[in-house]
Amino acid sequence: MKAIRLIKPGQALELREIELPTLKPGEALVRIEAAGICHSDAHYRAGKSRVEPLPLTLGHEGAGVVEQTAADQSRFSPGDRVCVHYLATCGACFHCQAGQEQFCVSGQMIGKLRDGAYAEFIAVPERSLLPLPAEVSFEHGAVMMCSSATSLHALKKARLQAGESVAIFGAGGLGLSAIQLAKALGAATVYAIDISEENLALAEKFGATAVNARRVDAVKELEKLTASRGVNVSLELAGLPETMRQAVQVLGIKGRAAMVGISDQSFPVTPYPEVINKEAEIIGVSDHLAQELPLLLQFARRGLLDLGPIVRRRVPLEAKAVNDTLDNLQNFREKGRVVIVPGLSESA
Repeated sequence: MKAIRLIKPGQALELREIELPTLKPGEALVRIEAAGICHSDAHYRAGKSRVEPLPLTLGHEGAGVVEQTAADQSRFSPGDRVCVHYLATCGACFHCQAGQEQFCVSGQMIGKLRDGAYAEFIAVPERSLLPLPAEVSFEHGAVMMCSSATSLHALKKARLQAGESVAIFGAGGLGLSAIQLAKALGAATVYAIDISEENLALAEKFGATAVNARRVDAVKELEKLTASRGVNVSLELAGLPETMRQAVQVLGIKGRAAMVGISDQSFPVTPYPEVINKEAEIIGVSDHLAQELPLLLQFARRGLLDLGPIVRRRVPLEAKAVNDTLDNLQNFREKGRVVIVPGLSESA
């Protein structure tokens, strides 16, 4: 089968012909119909985050059709439409039993620590598969397994309640999902903070109040828009020290700031006025949970989560097309999400 693989960090991905994976007990073979290209994959290619063992097939956003199962007794049958939860976990350790499988002691992230979805086929534990509703396309099913799922987990971690206000820093792939999910969960007001006119226009389409941080001071603007009350919940999705600080500064009394964006830099917090005197919280968000994904898929099935305007391009399973997309992501030139469709014959 064909697979696009990371051979050595810092070098372009390569298209290789490799053997079909051999199924282990409890696994299924899935024919990939769509695989999302995530900004994290650009970090993996650059060597900024550990990927092993090499060579490895990248891609942690996948959806497709079950081709084969490892046993007669299976929840799935050949031909079933599925999407792939990107964590392959044991299901038995303390963390899995406690419902926090992202910390599984033997867990492996698909496309990072085991072969991923930039391929014609992928072998995954059946516990990582979810039925994909007929109303949801393969492309949308693949993408929501990362950006949308992480956004939902962040809102859950921040304990968003119906009627509360939310400030979302970063209106890209995660942010546009977060806006819709916050609305679906009953948020009264959603503010979207970004510097991209295009992203902010989409944010407004999904019902958010846009704040252009290139034109105004975001903290002062949120203070004005909330009549100095601040917001109940903020999500930081950009991974920048400046927006992390702002996500804390805009909180009101009992506010909760969920930190999602990845950065190796620190940001300043003034403890008394920004946290202690408000009884505010700063919450770390890591990945997402399989148990949250059925709700996510139901939101998509019901039209409450629309990825149509977010998935902008489709490319074939070709090394150049994928490397060009990763270059764009690395340099912040890519608008919207890009999905690999193995059946395509040329870049779309």
